[in-house]
Amino acid sequence: MDGEQRRREIMDVLRTTKAPVSGAFLGKKFHVSRQVIVQDIALIRASCPGIISTHRGYIMTQPAYVSRVFKVCHGPGQIEDELNRIVDAGARAVDVFVRHAIYGKIEAELNVFSRRDVRLFVDKVKNHGVKPLTDITGGEHYHTVEADSESILDEVEEALQSAGILIGVE
Repeated sequence: MDGEQRRREIMDVLRTTKAPVSGAFLGKKFHVSRQVIVQDIALIRASCPGIISTHRGYIMTQPAYVSRVFKVCHGPGQIEDELNRIVDAGARAVDVFVRHAIYGKIEAELNVFSRRDVRLFVDKVKNHGVKPLTDITGGEHYHTVEADSESILDEVEEALQSAGILIGVE
């Protein structure tokens, strides 16, 4: 594991843990010294000032990501390409939702972080013989997308635009 990947995983640990996480714990988890963790935290803090150090460990005091909602429209055969464009830019597809004329907002969690997640999701849709939410709105739907920076979200926007599926951004 390289340093950049380790720092992303450290961020994931801090995002999902409410209690302070010690440098010693992180060092053991990632098979590096506590001093390497201290250096990693310093690098992370440069782009995410919401991490504080306490006598019991590190705590994330604010979300270390930004989000944007993308309105898109495409056929069922383009789901994999759409989600791959999102994760290839370094972002996460948090959910998918549609706005139905009668039922209002219908939403499903995705939590797609990687091409592997995309493949598993697409396989699940195919293997279970279910239709995606987009079928009830003629392909029009929304994704909440999270990333570590606005520039990554800009890349996602460009990728969806170049695919010809982006309708708008909320």
